[in-house]
Amino acid sequence: MNVMILAGNARSLIANRGDLIREMCTFGLQVSAAVPTADYLPEVEELGITIYPVEMGRTGINPLHDLKYLLSVRKLLRSVRPEVVFGYTIKPVVYGSLAARMAGVPKIYSMITGLGHVFTTENERNRRLQKVIVFFYRRGLAVNEKVFFQNPDDLQEFLDRGMLKDRTRAVRTFGSGVDMQRFARESLPEGSVTFLFIGRLLTEKGVAEFCEAASQLRNEYPEARFIAVGPHDPTLPHACAEEDIDRWKAECVVEFVGGVSDVRPWIATSSVFVLPSYREGTPRSVLEAMSMGRPIITTDAPGCRETVDEGVNGFLVPPRQIQPLVVAMRRFLDEPECVARMGDASWQLVKRLYDVRKVNRVILDAMELT
Repeated sequence: MNVMILAGNARSLIANRGDLIREMCTFGLQVSAAVPTADYLPEVEELGITIYPVEMGRTGINPLHDLKYLLSVRKLLRSVRPEVVFGYTIKPVVYGSLAARMAGVPKIYSMITGLGHVFTTENERNRRLQKVIVFFYRRGLAVNEKVFFQNPDDLQEFLDRGMLKDRTRAVRTFGSGVDMQRFARESLPEGSVTFLFIGRLLTEKGVAEFCEAASQLRNEYPEARFIAVGPHDPTLPHACAEEDIDRWKAECVVEFVGGVSDVRPWIATSSVFVLPSYREGTPRSVLEAMSMGRPIITTDAPGCRETVDEGVNGFLVPPRQIQPLVVAMRRFLDEPECVARMGDASWQLVKRLYDVRKVNRVILDAMELT
């Protein structure tokens, strides 16, 4: 059977769908993927599947660009003739699903990996955009056999807004899962408590809250370390302002590493993982840190709250607020003995729910590919 994956970007195809692709191949499926040319990476070829570059606008709604993407995907699908199409992120889900129906693909599936910045920031412009996005999601998902959701909040919002009409088509997964062998448990570092943030430098990831909390704690705990790993792309919506990043760097409180090809060494050097995000599908960075045995501080927000059993493997804090984050981080500084206990609880939680083999089996069973 021929399966085509419509990818949101090359990096996510490698990091978030690589395990699923390998699992599909073990079942003898012929897998290929359509990847946007704007962020094409040579490493995507290492997945060992056929890659088809397609033009896709990275951000925003541009009718001409989006129509061009839809028609390009339709042409590609008519040429390749897959029996199954699986899309993720908004444009592959919406336009890819419609293109697949137009191309006569028998089975169409989508995964909702979050709602994006338009739904995390309330203003008049975003409220207008939300109506447009709801309209397109409603059309695109109507042709899907099944729709996979990574957290219950997104599923409920799609149902409440009418983006998904039939609840029986929804399948809940525990994120995209994490490879517990690749992100194997690591012993905690000796010495002072080190807090780690991993993510793109976007306001909605809570970078500002992390930096401001670190600044407040540094005077009280001069031995503590604060590290931020992740790239800064000023062209993305809600990218942190250059002047803010320059100010944080000048304060010399948070160590900014930039983007890295492998986050494992940085998780290994950390004591506590912190992600004050405003909303996620299910944050992969959190799952990777949990798999390596690290306690978590994240927000009581959709997609994030499911990764923490309050007081057991970490703490939940309100999004967009600095003081509760300071309090949670101070707990680990005042009681460093709880780092190991909560880190162990994180590993146990991942093993029970988020192991990529279990997640992939749910997806493949729902798609009737096993």
